[in-house]
Amino acid sequence: MSPASGLRHNRAVPSLRRPLAEAGVLLGLYAVYSASRLLADDSLDPAVDRAGRLLDLEQASHLDLEHPLNDLFTRFDWLGVFSSYWYATAHYVVTAVVLVWLYRQGADRYRPARRALVLATLLGLACYLVVPTAPPRFIEGYVDVLQLHSTAGWWGGDASAPRGLGQMTNELAAFPSLHAGWALWVALVLQVVATVRWAKVAGWTHAVVTAVVVVGTGNHWLLDVVAGWGVVVVAWVCVALARGMVGQSAPREAVVSGLCRNP
Repeated sequence: MSPASGLRHNRAVPSLRRPLAEAGVLLGLYAVYSASRLLADDSLDPAVDRAGRLLDLEQASHLDLEHPLNDLFTRFDWLGVFSSYWYATAHYVVTAVVLVWLYRQGADRYRPARRALVLATLLGLACYLVVPTAPPRFIEGYVDVLQLHSTAGWWGGDASAPRGLGQMTNELAAFPSLHAGWALWVALVLQVVATVRWAKVAGWTHAVVTAVVVVGTGNHWLLDVVAGWGVVVVAWVCVALARGMVGQSAPREAVVSGLCRNP
């Protein structure tokens, strides 16, 4: 091997090490995500009772939008199929695409955003373990839209799990909605990092559409959405404050600006 080729080889190894390490972190997070959902209490009665308390709170605040949205998504087949595909796909695909794009923007932008996503997910998983909550589709009067259109895609009758793999998902992982939370994370990232207006608008559109879809399909209560947004905001601010405490005030301001700017 010539000195020049050896130098190129040595440069290639570090260049691969970082993306492989990041992939390992995200795969580890997904493993924890899956394991924690399976370890959660699957007792239905207390989960339904918690869902009832959430609905009581929504009704007292005139925020109970689940019935009209669920009825709308049930009456129009095209809307039900579209929302089913959105629920089963966008949560993973859009987040992954934005992560890859963000990685290419450089470590100073990628790392704090990735840390916020990981922290928000861990907070959500902790809630699944401590307060398992039934989604609307478990309550009489609500329709499981994904189950209604399960022949149109790869999902079965068990949430958005691929057909035949329903036993691999925790159907009482409703509070908070990480579907809504991850979508808000996407919107914040694009608001802070993207340089073109259409990308920022697309990010906020993704967050709003996801919020409507998770409620309309009978998979989450409105307060699940609010809680999902809440864990992301808390994680985003914690990462910003941590960066400030180690003397990186400029990056911290850039991160916090994602919470302060208007979409």
